[in-house]
Amino acid sequence: MDSPGRHLGVADGIAHLLDLLARDASAVEFERPVVDARTAGRPGAEIDTLERAKQVALGVREQLQAHRRREAQLAALFQTASDLAALNSVDEVLVAIVRRARTLLGRDIAYLCLNDDERGDTYMRVTDGSVSAEFQAVRLPLGGGLGGLVAQQGVPIASADYFTDHRFNHLGTIDSAVHSEGLVSILGVPLKLGAQVIGVLFAADRHRRAFSRDEVALLSSLAAHAAVALDNARLLAETRSALISLEQANASLREQSQDIELAVIAHDRLAELVLRGGGVAEVAAELADVLGGAVELQGPSEMSDPLGAHQSSVPVATGSELLGRLVLTREDQARPADLRVLERGAVVTALLLLFNRHLAEMANRGRRDLLEDMLTGSVTETDEIRARAADLDADLTGDLVVLACAVPRHRVDSEQAAAFYAGRRRGLSARVDGHVVLLVPGTDPGAAAREAVTALTRVLGGPVTAAGEQVATGPSRGAELGRAHRSARQALTAMLALGREGEGATTADLGFIGVLLSAGDSGRRFVRDLLGPVVDYDAARGSDLAATLDAWFAAGGHLGRTAAALHVHPNTVGQRLSRVATLLGDDWSAPDRALQIQLALQLRKLLPA
Repeated sequence: MDSPGRHLGVADGIAHLLDLLARDASAVEFERPVVDARTAGRPGAEIDTLERAKQVALGVREQLQAHRRREAQLAALFQTASDLAALNSVDEVLVAIVRRARTLLGRDIAYLCLNDDERGDTYMRVTDGSVSAEFQAVRLPLGGGLGGLVAQQGVPIASADYFTDHRFNHLGTIDSAVHSEGLVSILGVPLKLGAQVIGVLFAADRHRRAFSRDEVALLSSLAAHAAVALDNARLLAETRSALISLEQANASLREQSQDIELAVIAHDRLAELVLRGGGVAEVAAELADVLGGAVELQGPSEMSDPLGAHQSSVPVATGSELLGRLVLTREDQARPADLRVLERGAVVTALLLLFNRHLAEMANRGRRDLLEDMLTGSVTETDEIRARAADLDADLTGDLVVLACAVPRHRVDSEQAAAFYAGRRRGLSARVDGHVVLLVPGTDPGAAAREAVTALTRVLGGPVTAAGEQVATGPSRGAELGRAHRSARQALTAMLALGREGEGATTADLGFIGVLLSAGDSGRRFVRDLLGPVVDYDAARGSDLAATLDAWFAAGGHLGRTAAALHVHPNTVGQRLSRVATLLGDDWSAPDRALQIQLALQLRKLLPA
């Protein structure tokens, strides 16, 4: 009896082909519908249709098999990745990779070689399917054989017939080992860590056989997993001394989780603080609350102070400028995570300081311009002055003190420091004729001068000298400000001449010198009455009688010391003093007269020429 397929029509034949596809029949079974049609004597057109349908079905079958192979390969790669996480031994991982490479590629043998940097060659690390002891123990010189070419070029290389392939250097030891294993076709792919080749993964057959592009890609993926496994082993070896037990690892993970949570909390709270307009002090308070300690912002001048046993600090900087440091004080030692949070706070603090500096510079510029306008008399209207002062948050409505200050010349930030001080006092500041002028609310110019000296000396790190004067109130306040400023400048000049650098005082604090300075032209008349003949004599003859008198008083009336100070002979000093007696009278050295002459000499130095 004929089989059911003997009289199949075209439709039935195609249906039969689909059935074969569905049950993944062998390729030879797809010939049956065409053979049956020919046997049954079906028309040529039907046979051609069945032939084309068969070819299409075989193509679909091949694609399905290719998809299944890819699925198997992907599953193998995923399994390999799982092995990396599950297996503790790198040897177990490498064995699994090599075995999987051999199985998936369907090859007789797979093996993995690694470079030995100390010996300068390559050794066999793992084999699967090998039967030759010589092959399993072979050590290869770097650059030799197919593997050497792979390592040199860093790309996969396949050879369908190893012994007839002349692209690489055939060495006796390598060829002998390959021959003992009976290998013919070999595929090698590099194991890379970054750009460095650390070894080669091979798949080989004992008969001639080409390697497809998919096989090269699969073996390359497995090689990448092997490189990861080796790198993980290296990292594990580096950290093994620190990871004594699994509990320590879990504790470390918990600590890291806590550190991340701490960083997130700090970031959110600092971000919220900045958005609502918080300042530097609030940043320190937030950090103190998050870190469980006290946080202080120290300026550059305080950074030389040593830290305590339980203190940690991070710099507050922007670019090359160091703005200060944040100091954390706790009962226990700060952890690295705490310092990272403190560093975040330092960044926020630096940004706020820069922003505040920008605002302060704008305000300082306005304070400087207003004070300069008031001193020069370019603005005199009371309403205009009050409006500009209100915009600058300056209080010029009550009693005022003007201060003339000499600051360290080497400090370029002295004007900024003075402006900051004036801003805190709700006053004004400016630099006029080489010295700093402050206009601040107050009723005691002496106390104001001493307070300014203390504050500015601490900030600038050098002696500051200040002279203060009260500014009288009333409709002519602009003129009074100019008068008080001139008086303060004269007092400052006197203080520096008298060696009172680093002090704060008023004209009244300078005693008799202060009285003469405040007396205006009376001081000049005092000097003229006492020293006029001597000054005129020096001017007419180019002599140094006034300087000789000054040196004689400074030496306590001792002729020899006076001569040494002037670098002249004692006789010369005696002759000059005789001339003084002729000009001023023989009683010039009497105690009362001598005191007045000494005062006149000092006052002469202080008064403008």
